[in-house]
Amino acid sequence: MYYAIMSEDVPSSLALRKQARPAHLARLEALKADGRLLVAGPHPAIDTEDPGDSGFTGSLVIAEFDSLESAQAWADADPYIEAGVYQSVSVKPYKVVLP
Repeated sequence: MYYAIMSEDVPSSLALRKQARPAHLARLEALKADGRLLVAGPHPAIDTEDPGDSGFTGSLVIAEFDSLESAQAWADADPYIEAGVYQSVSVKPYKVVLP
């Protein structure tokens, strides 16, 4: 089943994001290589694809896991958590309807 992992950043997280980004992306690439990643990306802090120094306010990952517990464990091990980027993370089951 798919699970939505919704994360909210701490204020002014851009420097922390940049530092932990390679490890964060490596985990997403592993999900993609396994055919389990539906979509992933950050929420820009301003209404543009490249927010520059404004940074981001959080992230969304939708990926396939065996259970809610395994999705939560994967989310809990995100390098952004260790780096202090995220102030909160929510994991919920997700049902793909469209497209």
